[in-house]
This record gives sequence, structure tokens and C-alpha cells, in this order.
Amino acid sequence: SSGPKSLREMPHPLATSSSEEMGPALTPSPDLLLPRSIADKDLSLPNGTPVDTSSPASSSSLLNRLQLDDDLDVETRDLFVTVDDPKKHVCTMETYITYRVTTKTTRAEFDLPEYSVRRRYQDFDWLRNKLEESQPTHLIPPLPEKFVVKGVVDRFSEEFVETRRKALDKFLKRITDHPVLSFNEHFNVFLTAKDLNAYKKQGMALLSKMGESVKYVTGGYKLRSRPLEFAAIGDYLDTFSLKLGTIDRIAQRIIKEQLEYLVELREYGPVYSTWGGLEVELSEPLEGVSACIGNCCTALEELSEDMTEDFLPVLREYILYAESMKNVLKKRDQVQAEYEAKLEAVALKREDRPKVPADVEKCQDRVECFNADLKADMERWQNNKRQDFRQLLMGMADKNIQYYEKCLTAWESIIPLLQDKPETK
Repeated sequence: SSGPKSLREMPHPLATSSSEEMGPALTPSPDLLLPRSIADKDLSLPNGTPVDTSSPASSSSLLNRLQLDDDLDVETRDLFVTVDDPKKHVCTMETYITYRVTTKTTRAEFDLPEYSVRRRYQDFDWLRNKLEESQPTHLIPPLPEKFVVKGVVDRFSEEFVETRRKALDKFLKRITDHPVLSFNEHFNVFLTAKDLNAYKKQGMALLSKMGESVKYVTGGYKLRSRPLEFAAIGDYLDTFSLKLGTIDRIAQRIIKEQLEYLVELREYGPVYSTWGGLEVELSEPLEGVSACIGNCCTALEELSEDMTEDFLPVLREYILYAESMKNVLKKRDQVQAEYEAKLEAVALKREDRPKVPADVEKCQDRVECFNADLKADMERWQNNKRQDFRQLLMGMADKNIQYYEKCLTAWESIIPLLQDKPETK
């Protein structure tokens, strides 16, 4: 079936019925992201949460349970989009990367059940700008920054391109899962048009009425005060951004220190090997120590790569996500300020008019639409955030368990070499 004809007609399954329902989403409990399987043991976290010190049968079993959550609603989806197969293009004027965007769908808005097109970063940027223009009341997912890591010179390296591919894939999946954005005409064209540049030049002839009415809202009106529930959202986003920014900076320092430590370990291990060449009696255990340090180097390198490729990108995405939500809040404030100003102008006229002017009613409709869309998107965002960070932290725990298990195995392997051996007569 076709998508919603207008945002006013679009039901908001995730919209809250009252401001009281928004409260729990804004103030998650400290142990929200902890696994439910934690049992009462001797150890506990600083906040009093008990910790199970027993090891799981497999460190990966933690993640396996989470994979089931992603597949629960697959059967109800009618639009699937993936980003893969990055390719480097070298032209006379520029060098750039394109990605294959594959779409499979059963929606009637698409002429074919499957599409495959190639897009570059600036095409994704164009799509996001168009979504912001045509759907101003909704939270548009963020794109990865043009340069993911500050100071990166080789933006065509395999690691950089793969990190960006994952982020672009996540960006499109966020839109695909949205009940309004996924029906946007610009999104349809992005997924299907063979020549997107020609479409960019031509432009869209039609925009939704809601988009036209809010697109050019100016900041000429001053808002007296935000409603309490939206003020709470704003305060939460400020705190959330601050905390994530701190975690991001510390995580980057940790990775930097790990890489510096890795350099030292790589110089440290071979020293035992050269020493073993001078001491015949100690050669075997010294070679064992050297090999052990080498294995620890490999394990640490893998851990650092996991943090760089999996942990940091999620933090940055949600920092940008919070900024996007703040921008939607500002737009909502502008529309409300305009509505308040028009109401005040009508009251100053002191005319006995039984009916409110049409332009004031339209402005009120925009405020109500903003409120409903923003609350629905906020709840959707909170649900996604809880799931994403639970999986992120479980993955981090799993990787650290693997790292320490590898180091433990490496050091245990040299103990027999260091133990006293019975002298042979």
C-alpha cells in the first residue's frame, strides 16, 4: 500500500499520550544496560548492582542472545537497504569512493522489487539535506563526519572506507525503519535513480504541504518558554552529549596509549630472544617468554582495532544524533513562538470574533504536528539507543574477555618451561 498522504494523517504509534510517559525514557536507571542474568554474588558495582563473577560457557554467548532481537521484526518489514562494495574512482579532477546501494522491497511506490545503484558520500549528504527540508518536524539520522578521525590523511585507506561504509549503511537503515521518512519521495529517488545528478539539477517539483509550511520558518519570533516536557528533553540531550563527549575523548586517549604500549612490547619481546642466543641453558624459556609477549602484542592490537572500528563510531553517531535532535527542538520552538505571537496580536485587536483567524489555526496545527512527531521520534530514538548501547557494551565486554583470555593462555604456556626439571644422571 502507498505511504501516508500527509503528516497530519500519519498515525504516530510511538507518540506518547501524555508528558508523564516521556519521563522514564529521559531518566534511564543506572543499571539499564546491564544483562538481566546478573546474579547475587560477593562483588558489586559502585551503584550497588550485584555482579556475577562466574564465566559464561562462551564469551560470545552474550552477543548471540542479542542477535535474536534484531531478527524479531524482519517478517513485518517491506523495505530492505544495504550499503556495500566500495570502489575507488580516479578522475582528472578528483578521486572519490562510491558505494553500492541495494534495495529490496514489496512496496507499491517502487516500480521494481529490487534496485542496485552506486552513490558517493555527497549523494548521502544531499539526501539528508532534502529530508531535513521536506520533513522538518522529524529527527533525521546523522551522517558520519566527512573525516571520521581528526588528522587522517589517507581517506582512501581500507580501514577508513570500511568504517564509513558501515556508518552509511546504518544511516540508510535508520531511515528505512522510520514510518514516515521511509516513504519520502527524495528517499525513493535516492534508492532508485540511475542518474542522481540529473535529478539534483532538475529538483523536486512537489513537496509535502507540511514541509512547505515549515521549511522557511524564520527566527523572527522569540519563545517565552518551552513546555516542561520539551525542556526536559533539551536538558537530557545537553547532559547526554556532555557525557558521551567525555567518554569519546577518554576512549581515544586509551587507544593512543594502547598503541604506544604496543610499540614498546614489540621492542621488548625480541630482547628475550636475543638473550636466549647467548644463554644456552636458558634459551628455551627465554624464547618462550619472547613468543608469549608476541602473542600478547597480537591480542592487544586486535583489541585496539575493535575499539577504533566498532566502539568509537557508535559514540560519534549518537553525539551527532543528539545535535540533530536539538535542531528539531529549535525548529519546534520557532513554530511555537510564531503561534504565540499571532495569538497575542489577535488578543490586542480586542475584537469580538467568534472564530480564530485561519492563519492562527494553521500555526496551531504546525505546533501540534511538531509536538507529536518530535515525541514519537524521541521515543523511537531512546529505544534504539538502549538497544545499540547494550549491544555495544556487551561487545566491548566480550572483546576484553577474549583479550585477557589470550594473554592468560600465552603466559600459562611458558610456566612448564620455567619449572625445575629433574636432573638426568
